[in-house]
Amino acid sequence: MTVLDFQRIGLDDDPPALVDYRWAWDEQRRIHAEVAAGRRAGTVLLLEHESVYTAGRRTLAHERPFDGTPVIDVDRGGKITWHGPGQLVGYPIIRLPAGVYVVDYVRRLEEALIRAVQGYGLPASRVMGRSGVWLPADATRPERKLVAIGIRYAHGATLHGFALNVLPNEAAFGRIVPCGIADAGVSSLAEELADPPTVAQAARDVVPHLDDLLGRFVPFDAD
Repeated sequence: MTVLDFQRIGLDDDPPALVDYRWAWDEQRRIHAEVAAGRRAGTVLLLEHESVYTAGRRTLAHERPFDGTPVIDVDRGGKITWHGPGQLVGYPIIRLPAGVYVVDYVRRLEEALIRAVQGYGLPASRVMGRSGVWLPADATRPERKLVAIGIRYAHGATLHGFALNVLPNEAAFGRIVPCGIADAGVSSLAEELADPPTVAQAARDVVPHLDDLLGRFVPFDAD
């Protein structure tokens, strides 16, 4: 039994239902108010968005879409990114216990996704000075980001979260400087694996790791 309340939104529909970003943002804020007030258990929304660009507070003008594609400005940290079909998005909305600070929370979120990706046999890890989950450079490719992370912490509880690229969308990422990082690549599980999971399966695979690290707050070494 999980400690956190995991809500799969649209992932089990046939075909999977894509979720409007503004609706999900409103739902996050509604749940956040309840969690922050202690009226609700920690909750994780797992879903797949309709195609959208969102810009965090640190996004610069030259990092936005080159063709004028609309962007939703949001209150998370980080820079611009894309959400859409083929990408698992997770929004953990939880209270942080005493002694767990925002940077600790981000490392725990990274660790949960690292463990999930390593479960597919990929050498996922952190990159010094950059958030998210990465694959190392090889003979033909630079470091590649598999998971983007951008969060907000307010009134004792978290909002926003992570985006795991399951299926590729090179055209979407090609219109921006993803997360403001111009000297590295973006990849997906489908580009790295011969037999990648579906988005719905990836959502199931991340649950035990998120529950351990963000629900039970099991100890771990971030090195």
